[in-house]
Amino acid sequence: MTDTAHQAVPAALAQTTLASAFSESPTPMVLTEVRGGAHPIVWANAAFLALTGYAWHELEGRNCRMLQGPQTDRETVARISAAVAEGRSFEAELVNYRKDGTSFWNGMTLSPVRDATGAVTHYYSAQADMTGKHSLEVAMTLANIDLERRVSEQTADLRATLEQKTALLHEVDHRVKNNLQVISSLMLLKARRTPEGEARDALNGMAERIGALSTVHRMLYSAGDVTRFDLREFADDFLGDLVAGLDGERTAVSAAIDSVAVSAAMAAPLALMLHELATNAVRHAFPDNRAGRVSITARRLDGALHMLIEDDGVGLAAAIPNPAGFGRSLVEMVVRQLRGTIAWSETTPGTRVEISVPLDAISLREAADTTAEELPQWAK
Repeated sequence: MTDTAHQAVPAALAQTTLASAFSESPTPMVLTEVRGGAHPIVWANAAFLALTGYAWHELEGRNCRMLQGPQTDRETVARISAAVAEGRSFEAELVNYRKDGTSFWNGMTLSPVRDATGAVTHYYSAQADMTGKHSLEVAMTLANIDLERRVSEQTADLRATLEQKTALLHEVDHRVKNNLQVISSLMLLKARRTPEGEARDALNGMAERIGALSTVHRMLYSAGDVTRFDLREFADDFLGDLVAGLDGERTAVSAAIDSVAVSAAMAAPLALMLHELATNAVRHAFPDNRAGRVSITARRLDGALHMLIEDDGVGLAAAIPNPAGFGRSLVEMVVRQLRGTIAWSETTPGTRVEISVPLDAISLREAADTTAEELPQWAK
């Protein structure tokens, strides 16, 4: 027996069982006849009558266009007409109207029914009330619009808060810079009135260190992002001032500093470290007008800042002792604070200092706490 034979439906069954199945189906169904293009309704089941609110005698012989109304999409109607004219199936969702004038979303499938010759004689359509689905879609759309509005408002509030905090940080950095400049000026004034010796040298050294910190806050104040600090910008500024006070024919200073953005909390410790190493090198590595060079490099590698300071001076062992100095101790304290490593070595001639500091080493609170713990008592 062929597949066609399996699909064949006995006439008796078609007239009884199938007709009863369609009539009793909970799915609204309607059948129209192709008759001179009028497509009158020739059959509808009880579910279709319940969906539309019409009695059978009110539908019989009429066209399904009677269910259309003001909100029925004209473009969808035109597509249905084109499908019917071409004798092909079609699916769509459109607004229809019940007898009482209430609207509903109708999900319909339209299928041509052909005779033995292949000519389309009827159109069969199954319907489904999609109003609940569309109501949910509308509700979700409105909810999304409301959510987007709330997110936009919260984003605006957060942006305004951030701008206020940024302005406050700018103001704090500005005031700290000004205060540090005043303190540095007072110390320099005191140094001028202090007899030459260890006391004057100590005052000048502290004034310079405070000046370095003032430069840090000036850069944070002028930067667009007060939470980040560019080490190269500070190095260019600081080394420019340092070189300006040197005899260029006797002491040469070269630097290769990457543009490394570090957290604001690391700015002051790194600035102090660079200040101490550079100034100590140019001041103590070349006694008795000795000529020499100092090179400074800083690179970002594997999440850490690697610094190398080299000079070809007399070396650590031959340097003139300075009982009042604590530059090396300060550098080592800063490196510990930044959870880094430091190695001092003689290079014959000269000194080599290698430092590695993780760039996520410190938070603002840790910076303050650690500095307070490690500073000597006289400096607190």
